[in-house]
Amino acid sequence: MRKDRLDGQGLAALLGVAMLLAANQVIVKITTAGLQPVFFAGARSALAVLFIAGWMALRGLPMRYVRGTLGPGLLIGTVFAAEFLCLFMALDLTTVSRAVIIFYSMPVWLAIAAHFGLPGERLSPLRGLGLALAFAGTAWAILDRSGGQGQASLAGDLYALGGALGWAGTAFLARRPAMAKVGPEMQLLWMVGVSGPILLLAAPAFGPLLRAVEPIHWFWLVFQASVVVAGGFITWLWLLGRYPAATVASFSFLTPILSLLFGWLVMGEHLGPAILGAAGLVAVGIILINRRG
Repeated sequence: MRKDRLDGQGLAALLGVAMLLAANQVIVKITTAGLQPVFFAGARSALAVLFIAGWMALRGLPMRYVRGTLGPGLLIGTVFAAEFLCLFMALDLTTVSRAVIIFYSMPVWLAIAAHFGLPGERLSPLRGLGLALAFAGTAWAILDRSGGQGQASLAGDLYALGGALGWAGTAFLARRPAMAKVGPEMQLLWMVGVSGPILLLAAPAFGPLLRAVEPIHWFWLVFQASVVVAGGFITWLWLLGRYPAATVASFSFLTPILSLLFGWLVMGEHLGPAILGAAGLVAVGIILINRRG
């Protein structure tokens, strides 16, 4: 039953999803010590197909091909592959805090694409100001080289930017008419089903598939496929269907903030004035971008 306000159950679920997605960045960085990033991303997508298909079968949701979605489905899966190739490489090369700030600039690039390609998504002066602030914060994070622990990698920062562009691309394609009609579960199935083979085929070009692999790394791989990709996304869909979309979306601002804290607590990353200032600009900018009159 749909509700017009957030209750205790919804609040707990929203906080749980925000914490899961925030911790996800640290988990990826830890796991890439044992599994090569692109191989890890491909294996995660391949395993996620099984978990998503199993959940859809359990709920009686049809897994059927909708006419006219082959091209868009292949395209959204390819962009999804590029998104996570870039994100996992970014987390391997640079700090969690830097990668998160740049990656969560996604609404900036989506707002630009939507301005030109989606009806009713024109940029107002206020949203334009938000775009400028978030862009400035992203540029600040990339240009600042005081990353701490000697890991302020320009290549990693650029990979994170590529991940943000890929995320914006998948969100944009998902809202186009061809993919919008298949529903979010089938959209996710297209994404992981197409991206898995692409990433696994590309993985050897990025070095040995296994590094100093330990059992915990395989555990995190299964955790990623089942809990993060399938469970986290499905819970997010349930929240959007049960509570006001604006309320649910507002909690997404918690994720990068929590990621910064987890990077500091778990990885011992330095949070200097530049990183915090860049994060603040991106956060304020995204809030303004999401304002609707």
